[in-house]
Amino acid sequence: MDTVFDALQQFWHFTGFANATWQHLIMICIGIVFVVLGIVKKWEPLLLVPIGFGIVVGNIPFVEGLNIGVYEEGSVLNILYQGVRQGWYPPLIFLGIGAMTDFSALISQPRLMIIGAAAQMGIFGAYLLALWMGFAPAEAGAIGIIGGADGPTAIFLSSKLAPDLMGAIAVSAYSYMALVPVIQKPLMMLMTTKKERMIRMSSPRAVSQKEKIIFPIVGFLLTAFIVPSGIPLLGMLFFGNLLKESGVTRRLAETARGPLIDVVTMLIGLTVGCSTQADKFISVTSLKIFGLGLLSFIIATTCGILFVKLWNLFLPEGKKINPLIGNAGVSAVPDSARVSETVGRECDPSNHLLMHAMAPNVAGVIGSAVAAGILLSFLG
Repeated sequence: MDTVFDALQQFWHFTGFANATWQHLIMICIGIVFVVLGIVKKWEPLLLVPIGFGIVVGNIPFVEGLNIGVYEEGSVLNILYQGVRQGWYPPLIFLGIGAMTDFSALISQPRLMIIGAAAQMGIFGAYLLALWMGFAPAEAGAIGIIGGADGPTAIFLSSKLAPDLMGAIAVSAYSYMALVPVIQKPLMMLMTTKKERMIRMSSPRAVSQKEKIIFPIVGFLLTAFIVPSGIPLLGMLFFGNLLKESGVTRRLAETARGPLIDVVTMLIGLTVGCSTQADKFISVTSLKIFGLGLLSFIIATTCGILFVKLWNLFLPEGKKINPLIGNAGVSAVPDSARVSETVGRECDPSNHLLMHAMAPNVAGVIGSAVAAGILLSFLG
């Protein structure tokens, strides 16, 4: 009888119930909330559902030494997590983004690229705030990149500069990407007048196929020579776009923007979620990162809109830019551009801003990668 009792006691010792803490339960609840928001609210479900379920998986309590945790060397989850830890997944995501992105709006209206550059002030603003709050320079740089609203870039940079903070940084970046409409719309309404929201912009010119093919080559050369440390992201982004636009590599482009990016998105979401183990994630530092991430997103949106308003002071009537596209300078493609379109049509149902907003939006993708390269050059 004692043997049976000892066996049951040993079994209980290995269960999650025996090892659970209140921190584990809180994280599991957070993961479930992410899943619910992705399914019910449809807030970036391709991101929130894998991350949310990953948070649940990563916070099932267990006894150390079973070789199953994401931080236990040699475990299956640890092997999959190396794609995040070593920065393999983000360039593959950028390859798929490049194969999905149409740069026509930017090619036809290159002046709007400056708006994408202005929005990157969110990155450097958050960097300065993080320094002020006591983070080391490398950690501050990794936190600041959240302001670019680009999850893969945040993972890539944090894996190089602040691997210990990567879980909080990645979850923060992807969370705010999913909350783009919630965060940006009130700011846009607050910072623009009805007259400004009614501004109509002339239709962008048609872009030839030749221009579309030349753009990724020239774009890569210019950005890579300026910031060589951004080559892993910029190279894959422009390579994916060249596959799309060349017209002779359709199968490769379809693979990059379809099966490949889907597989990598699942793996990156699940493993990033698993990395938020309660003992490593629940801390004052994580709360600071989430707060700074929100501030960086607000700064980026605000700077984009204010820059357009300032620019309009020097533009003649008929050439003015609708400041509603200023929010699209962050690189959450195409969600930020869709917010511009939605808010614009609420004021004037016949005023379509999507094609105009896509120019700073795709410029923001390039800008966040360049900003990450700059930070890596100085802080790496």
